[in-house]
Amino acid sequence: MRDVIVRLAGITIQNFKNVVKGTLSFENNRKDYKSSILGLYGQNGSGKTALIEAMELLQHILCGRPVPAKFADFINVDSETAALAYEFEIQLPQGTYNVSYEASFKKEKDTIAQNTEQTANDENQYRVVIFNEVVKTLILSTTGKNRIGKLIDTDTDEVFLPRPKVPLLVGRKKETKTNLLVARKLTEASSRSFIFSRELLTAIREQVKKSTDEELLFYSALLEALVKFGNMELFVVNTTNSGLISLNAQPLMFKFEGKNMGAIGTVMLPLETPVVIPQKMLGVVKEIIRNMNIVLKQIIPGLTISVKELGTQLMDGEQIGARIQLMSRKNSKEIALKHESEGIKKIISILQLLIVVYNQSSITVAVDELDSGVFEYLLGELLRIISEKGKGQLIFTSHNLRPLETLDKGFIAFTTVNPKHRYIRFNNVKENNNLRDFYYRDIMLGEQNEMVYEPTNNAEISFAFREAGKAIGS
Repeated sequence: MRDVIVRLAGITIQNFKNVVKGTLSFENNRKDYKSSILGLYGQNGSGKTALIEAMELLQHILCGRPVPAKFADFINVDSETAALAYEFEIQLPQGTYNVSYEASFKKEKDTIAQNTEQTANDENQYRVVIFNEVVKTLILSTTGKNRIGKLIDTDTDEVFLPRPKVPLLVGRKKETKTNLLVARKLTEASSRSFIFSRELLTAIREQVKKSTDEELLFYSALLEALVKFGNMELFVVNTTNSGLISLNAQPLMFKFEGKNMGAIGTVMLPLETPVVIPQKMLGVVKEIIRNMNIVLKQIIPGLTISVKELGTQLMDGEQIGARIQLMSRKNSKEIALKHESEGIKKIISILQLLIVVYNQSSITVAVDELDSGVFEYLLGELLRIISEKGKGQLIFTSHNLRPLETLDKGFIAFTTVNPKHRYIRFNNVKENNNLRDFYYRDIMLGEQNEMVYEPTNNAEISFAFREAGKAIGS
């Protein structure tokens, strides 16, 4: 599937955190770029992080993993369910196709692991239940009248709908259908997607092995493209990443393909003291750092990082480990990386992903608070380079407004104060307008159809500070 490219084209969020309804297109309708960039701006608490967390939820679904219990609390307080819909553009060797995935979510008390009616404490544990999953795409017809329609719909007590697609995708064996009905119950109980579960995908793969039906092969290729995308090409960097850096741990997120090795994932390396990692992981870490240094010494002139090997040590399970410490080197002086600024550590943590975004078309990286700790001029220039010369997809939130002056205006979206219409693109922005100034002007004058900032009163804020001071006896 090396010729397959998957890209997120849009998202619709309903009753998720503080977003009652919000729709965003990730496509730049102003100009044609190879890269796909979306920077989301807005005041605190207006739905920026909700977008990144919706990306994180998608990753769990496409990977067939249980959705973490924390997402049960993300359902809007005024609603019993939330719904997310994702639009994809999938490029196969035979053409480019639009595919959508949508699902609803609710929270239920988690009594699965309990053998008593009451828990040891009074707190109720909840889990996420995924239901009403739907995949839509081009439905092939023997008459040649192809149309967009439902490929798999789980809003039924049967295996799935439409009924004609069941024997095509999973065969006619009664045993298979019975097993899949059981699998549906299991995925619901374990907070997993049924459509992207190992059980359903295995049934489809078994059918593909013994069939040459072009329709089946086409649908299977689309589903497999989404599975590969979730497992290998979608990376989500949330604010936990910055929190770990503040605690002097260095996360290294990477997707690496070298001549003799390939690796994907996250390595967490404490910085306060040397750390022991598996011997086989040492080569991966060194190769990732060697690759990053090519770019790092250009964006922070003269700076490189390295792995200092401090010998071997026996790990659990009698495994031999390598004892290492991350170092930084500048102007021929070497110091422990823990002494560098949080901004440098933040850049290092995601730099390898930015390299991949620049070079590979089928890669999506979503980063919350990309600007955290990063010098604003450098941030703007990095984003300009990736947007103009890159190939992949970068979705980010930021409070730093410098990118509004360096990115094409079609790459920028804004949150509003209206929870029922959370995301907008600015209207009436001319080519010679400075989007940063345009944004400030709209905050003050409110020229868009939706307000992008909830006004504050400086006099009232000052009075509140005085009253708070009296309360603490100052």
